[in-house]
Amino acid sequence: MYVSRVGLALALLVFLGSGSLSAQKKKPESSDDGYIPQVLPENKHKKQKKEDTQVLPLLPELPNSVVADTDKLSFEVTPLSAKGLLSQQTRETLKNLLHSSRGTIVKLRAFVAGSGDLRRVTELTAEMFTEKHQPLPALSVLQVGGLPLAGAQIVMEATEMEKRVVNPNGIAFISGQSASSISQSLEHLKTALRGAGLEPSDTLRITCFVSSLDDEKSGHLLMSGNFPNAAVNYVQMQREQVTPAAECEAVARLRSAPSKAVNFLNPAGLDKSPNYSQVALVNSPKLVITGTQLAFGDQENDLKLAFERLEKSLAGSGGSFSGLVMSHVYLTSSGIANKVRSVRTGYYNREQPPASTMLPFEALPSLDAQMGLDAIAVTSWSSGQH
Repeated sequence: MYVSRVGLALALLVFLGSGSLSAQKKKPESSDDGYIPQVLPENKHKKQKKEDTQVLPLLPELPNSVVADTDKLSFEVTPLSAKGLLSQQTRETLKNLLHSSRGTIVKLRAFVAGSGDLRRVTELTAEMFTEKHQPLPALSVLQVGGLPLAGAQIVMEATEMEKRVVNPNGIAFISGQSASSISQSLEHLKTALRGAGLEPSDTLRITCFVSSLDDEKSGHLLMSGNFPNAAVNYVQMQREQVTPAAECEAVARLRSAPSKAVNFLNPAGLDKSPNYSQVALVNSPKLVITGTQLAFGDQENDLKLAFERLEKSLAGSGGSFSGLVMSHVYLTSSGIANKVRSVRTGYYNREQPPASTMLPFEALPSLDAQMGLDAIAVTSWSSGQH
């Protein structure tokens, strides 16, 4: 009985061993990287392929600030289109800008109407400039109450740096001129230009912000008729009417070089404010141009953080608040204007504040943002240049 059991065990071992050897003979050889190809049951002669997975690279972030040559700056405003929704219109706008640009685009300011996601403008800007291997511009994005074409959802203002000198004597930044209408605001701009020794034909760009497009249907004709060489743009600030009824700002080419790298003026016939200058004449070789810094909240500390971030943006490119020549303050409510003015005095040059425009807009790229700031400053500033 014992022998019988041993025999059975030996027979079983022989049987299992032969099966194992058979399996080893059929086992496919592994490749150099350790991958063992599997034979598909429906076709023993084909090997299963690895599926290729595509990982989209992260888009680079747009710069907080850029440096540009003052004497090479030019300005462009994109035409309006009602074709498609925000993403399509943004792509077409950027495509046309990249095609028509006479140099390097250093700053874009985008005004968006409708309910589209403002963040798409930033994403598409980074995407398209990267695809075209172009330097990334600084960017400001604002939601407005309306554009002067039904169905249009975006208009862009481009600041470009040309390859040749176009402003040999420098440029002038003119603060927004608050008035009861576009026509009256444009007259104030003419007063500012005359005070700087300039003419309307010297104007390079005009932007008019209005409370109601319906009340300013002839705005474009007024702007282009009075300032024939300027790129012109006008938008409705908020959906509901706000104060002021109209406010236009401008950039102009200087006819002669000022005595200083920067000179601030408050021409007769215009309001004089301790918070800003009416005109900044700039002949400094380089300018720092920033994107927008946001204040997330309307408390004093929230506002201060935005100014501090703007200060860091300027410093990152060799600028500072002491060299500020133009600033924009974008509010989502006029109710915090006085609080902003109070905070601003702690950062800006009190003796010679920059030219400035501060107005209410529909929204900023973040839902909880109450204020946005961007600025232009000269580099290598010294107090002795005042």
